[in-house]
Amino acid sequence: MTQRHISHPEGLPACAAGHSARHIHDLRGLAAGGGHLVECRCRATSRHAESAAALAEWRRINRPARSARKILPAIDAPAANVIQLRLQMPGEGRGASGH
Repeated sequence: MTQRHISHPEGLPACAAGHSARHIHDLRGLAAGGGHLVECRCRATSRHAESAAALAEWRRINRPARSARKILPAIDAPAANVIQLRLQMPGEGRGASGH
């Protein structure tokens, strides 16, 4: 058999869907499709020469989704304790001559 299952005492993190993962070492050369990979029922890493690289890819593709930024509610009307002053730009509200 050309594949070995590698046990990790601390266990591997589950995939984003919650499936348990397993670390496989295919003993064939990399050119022949061998190497280290981590897989579950729904996904797998690409094959790597080093086991640490396969584990790092597994953690990267299965890290928890980042939460979206909080969006502040839109302000429809100014607060009751705010005084708004009507400011005019130069040339606005004056006669056609601009004076």
